[in-house]
Amino acid sequence: MKLSCLIDDMPIELRDLEIAGVTCDSRKVEPGFAFVCIKGTSQDGHMFAEDAAKKGAAIIIAQKDMGLTNQVIVEDTRKVYARMCARWFGEPAKELKLVGVTGTNGKTSVSYMLKSILEENGFKTGLIGTIQNMIGDEVISAKNTTPDAYELHSLLRSMRDSGCEYVVMEVSSHALDQDRVYGLEYEAAMFTNLTQDHLDYHETMENYLQSKRKLFKMCKTAIINYDDPYSTQLCEGLTCKIVTYSLKNDHATYTAKNITYRPNGVDFEMVGFGVISRVRLKTVGEFSVYNAMCAGVCAVSMGFPLVSVANALSNMPGVKGRAEVVPTDKNFSVIIDYAHTPDGLENILKTFSNVPRNRLVVLFGCGGDRDRKKRPLMGAIAARLADFVIVTSDNPRTEEPMAIIEDILEGMKNFKTPYVVIENRVEAIEYAIENAQENDIIVLAGKGHETYQILKTGTIHLDEREIVARALAKKNNSN
Repeated sequence: MKLSCLIDDMPIELRDLEIAGVTCDSRKVEPGFAFVCIKGTSQDGHMFAEDAAKKGAAIIIAQKDMGLTNQVIVEDTRKVYARMCARWFGEPAKELKLVGVTGTNGKTSVSYMLKSILEENGFKTGLIGTIQNMIGDEVISAKNTTPDAYELHSLLRSMRDSGCEYVVMEVSSHALDQDRVYGLEYEAAMFTNLTQDHLDYHETMENYLQSKRKLFKMCKTAIINYDDPYSTQLCEGLTCKIVTYSLKNDHATYTAKNITYRPNGVDFEMVGFGVISRVRLKTVGEFSVYNAMCAGVCAVSMGFPLVSVANALSNMPGVKGRAEVVPTDKNFSVIIDYAHTPDGLENILKTFSNVPRNRLVVLFGCGGDRDRKKRPLMGAIAARLADFVIVTSDNPRTEEPMAIIEDILEGMKNFKTPYVVIENRVEAIEYAIENAQENDIIVLAGKGHETYQILKTGTIHLDEREIVARALAKKNNSN
């Protein structure tokens, strides 16, 4: 492909330059490639420009003079890279209806719910998200919530070529801040909530919010959680159509009414101007109602009948790692949930506050090399809402697990809630099962869908479902 087809306003002498590939990773450079220098959080691609040239790169795209003969200097390499990747794959996004969802919690559940609604209405749908990417029923592994621009447009091309008409995307604040989705136009964009997370990257909640706001400047319709404290600030200055949903305020465009919580689900009515339909979810808790309202209102706003939307939500099974009920065949319950933020942990624990039970036991840790400020907050939430707390390791990464645990315990010191510290997560889960009492609800929080643990020494296999099954078998044999 000629360089002029990838980048506008090229010097005349470079317009007919044939490009064999596009990358921002110098390790992937081959002869004839265009190498785009991007400054990342840990490394600056400009440092590898000379190496890329030596490997045979036909052109180096940079933001400053690298002293190379085959270079082009642009104002923003991230945006240029996103445009180049889109054009390299024939701009597949223009042939698809994109729907984005952003927020601290709920993105995955909302994206699966909307995918289910679209497919029940006869549309093959692609999904790009935290757990996995999907082309219809085909599963493709996912490394990031929102992939690199090259991988993103490659996925979109595959989705369109496979007959997808819609694509539902989780859009992370990192991806928005780093312009990975620059240039895309969304039919609709959904906002779930905003609570403390990723401040190791964004530094302030204001920066975090502004990153999220970018998505709503790229869409035709914004679907906004009216109950979130940041919703008003998020909507300021938006020129797109705004549709709101709420569980608490009739001023929203759509409201959930007559909510009834069950041990294995929740019932509610989705009410709009002159329309109403009953939903019977197979997932638990208030947060599930918020997620269903977000996805459902988005679908209705795109023209789908409310009745068919409600039916699709009612027929949908649960999402792996999101308030997932683990079969135990015992007189106690085990729930696996991805809650890894203060808000997420509070939501999952409050879910069971009104459910008849003996003890509410929570097992959790916090990720290493991530926002340290949320650790004592999560410790306080666990101590305040649970009857017994098991503090353990999550993904410690390069940090010492016990140092992370000490940060968590700092938030628990003003509570009298009994707790135990077991650094090894496998041993902690085994302890929870071995010491489970009749009618206990045990929440394993933080890992959710993940089947691995990231340690200083590397990544190991860790599937909590397998650990629970082994612990149950051991408990059976000892009884």
